[in-house]
Order: sequence, then structure tokens, then C-alpha cells
Amino acid sequence: MKKLLLASAAATGLASAAMAGSHAEEIKIGIILGFTGPIESLTPSMADSAELAMAEVTESGGLLGGAKVTGVRGDSTCIDSGAAQAAAERLLGEGVKGIMGADCSGVTGAILSNVALANGVVMISPSATSPGLSHMNNEDNGLFFRTSPSDARQGVVMTEVLMEAGIEEVAVTYTNNDYGKGLADSFQAAYEAAGGSVTINAAHEDGKADYSAEVGALASAGGDRLVVAGYVDQGGSGIVRAALDSGAFDTFHFPDGMISAALVENFGSEIDGSSGQHPAPSQELADSFAALVDGAFDSSSPFTPESYDAAALIMLAMQAAGSAEPGDYKDHVMNVANAPGEKIAAGELGKALEIIAGGGDIDYVGATDVELIGPGEAAGNYRVTAYENGAEVTAGRK
Repeated sequence: MKKLLLASAAATGLASAAMAGSHAEEIKIGIILGFTGPIESLTPSMADSAELAMAEVTESGGLLGGAKVTGVRGDSTCIDSGAAQAAAERLLGEGVKGIMGADCSGVTGAILSNVALANGVVMISPSATSPGLSHMNNEDNGLFFRTSPSDARQGVVMTEVLMEAGIEEVAVTYTNNDYGKGLADSFQAAYEAAGGSVTINAAHEDGKADYSAEVGALASAGGDRLVVAGYVDQGGSGIVRAALDSGAFDTFHFPDGMISAALVENFGSEIDGSSGQHPAPSQELADSFAALVDGAFDSSSPFTPESYDAAALIMLAMQAAGSAEPGDYKDHVMNVANAPGEKIAAGELGKALEIIAGGGDIDYVGATDVELIGPGEAAGNYRVTAYENGAEVTAGRK
């Protein structure tokens, strides 16, 4: 018994030392998201989710002998590459050891090419989905990963949802950037291969006060439904409003950039009968993550669970490398994300750190059933949405 007490006292002393170390050592992780701009209604929950993972790790006292992890936010604007790069450079000047982000595909590619590569910084994006980023993965020196799937996959899922609903002819409008064009092209290829017809595939610019001309062209082309590959806080909603007001279309299909609480707030029952999809975990994982969040923020908002996972992977890779330096831990991201190893759920980051510290392997499942394939790509799952009685409902999983 005396030996047990002495051992307990020693363990307590070690734990105290670790906690003391956590106050002495701080690891900063950048959070670069569009806190202003066309998806600003999505990003608060995304940032809160990443910071939840950081707080969980800090509280555990298990990262690299008890380091404290602090998130440092930067505004990508989603659309202004110059501003996004400046935000990334500022965060690097503040000493961040990795970047959770960015969010939109164009600014993510700009930060990766012009800032992260030059400085050897790891980036894990929760929401940059352009297929073009897959090609950059081959030239990124192993620094770039994402926890949401490529839009090459989303195009196939969109096709399945629409064809299963009997929608075989659509018009498509997309925001005129890397995300919008990549998704629109991916969808058109998949949809036509499945026997569907795209009557028009036309870009729209964000920030306009009037979209009647764009909607007029879409209406002239016709279609059973209008696919709006845009942003809910920008031109995408402008297109929907103009289409409804003119009577050009009364049902829509919404990819991930359009789906948020703001969509229902903007249109309510006017979009009843519409459909959509966004990357999301299984219902079981979604319920588990919601319980972990416990109402602190909207756990079901698009890319919110992916943000928790992106931050978690950075910290778990640091632990596996025994170092917070990106050059040391970048090669461990794929290892902690995939089998073999003990499966780790969201809320079990302290347990994961302990296993790694003891020389064991983990297979991080997290909030979204993380599985990284190829050069840092997420395999991905989707939640299908429907709009009934002025509300968004879950219509299935893909």
C-alpha cells in the first residue's frame, strides 16, 4: 500500500510538472477563415469547433509534455487572395506552427502557393473542395491536407440526389471562381454521364445588386430545377431571390456553399421542394459531436465538424512527431488519420495523446469518420438536405 501511495504521489508530481510546463510553453495554430465575405455565416461555428479541439488538448495536459494550444484567427475573406495571404503572413509572424484552413478554394490555393510552401507550414483545410487542389497536393511538399472531400466527389453525389428525385434536366449557375467552376464542371460531367441534361452552365459574379439578367438567361435555357453553386451570403442568394421574384424557377438544388441557417432565414417556405447536400458525418457521429459541443455553437453547420478534425489532426501529428515544428510533424498526419491503431472519437483527444506518448498507434475517426486517401484527400460522406414547410431537413446520407 505504501508503494502504491508513493507511486501515486510520484504520478501526481509528474502531472503537476506537465501542467506547469503547459503554462511555460504555448503552441499557436492559425485559424484562417472568411470571417467577412460570402460565407461569413458559416465561419463562426467552424472557428469555434477548431478552438474546441485546442481547448480539449490543452485541458488534457498531454501534448508534448503539457503544452498549451492557442488559436490565432485570421480573415481569409474567402474571395480576396491578397488579403488572405496577408492574414497568413501575419499569423506566421505571430509564430503559428500550422494553419487550420483556409476555407474557400481560391484563397486556400493562394496561401498554399505563396505563403505555406515558402515557409514550410502545414495547412489542413476543412472546406476547400476544388478538384484543382488535388493536383496541388502533388506539388506541396506534403504540407497540404483537407478533411472535406473534393468536389469531384460532390459532383457525383449531386447527380445521384437529382436523378433519384427524377430531375433529369437542370440549369446551372456558379460563382465565378475556382470553387464554383470546379464544382459546376464536375457536376455537369457526372450528370450527363448518368443521362441527365444541363441546359446552361453559366457563371455569376458575387456582389451585384441585381441578378435579373443572369436569371433571364437561365430561364430561357429552362430546366426542371436550378442548381446554384454559389455562396449563401453573396450572389447565390441573389440568384435565388431574382429567380423566385420573376417566377423563373421555384425549386433549386443547393451544394455546400449555399447550405446554412441563413438560407432558410432568407427564403423560408419559398424554397420548399428544393434539395441539396454538404459534407457531413453519419447520424451517429453527428449526434456524438452534438453531445460534445453541448449547444456551445451549431455543431451541424457545414464544415464545422471538419474544422474540429482539421485542428485535431495537426495536434495529434505533433504528438506523433514529438515536435511542433511543421517539418517534423507533416509526415505523421496520414499516419494518425488512418489505420492501423486504436480508433479515436471526437472528445477523446487526451486519450489519443496518451496512446501516442506510450508508443502506440491511433486511427483517428473524429467527428467526421476521417479517412485520408491519396495525397492528403478526405474520402468524405455527405448529408442530403430537403426543404419542407420552411425548414431544412435531412433527406438521407451518401
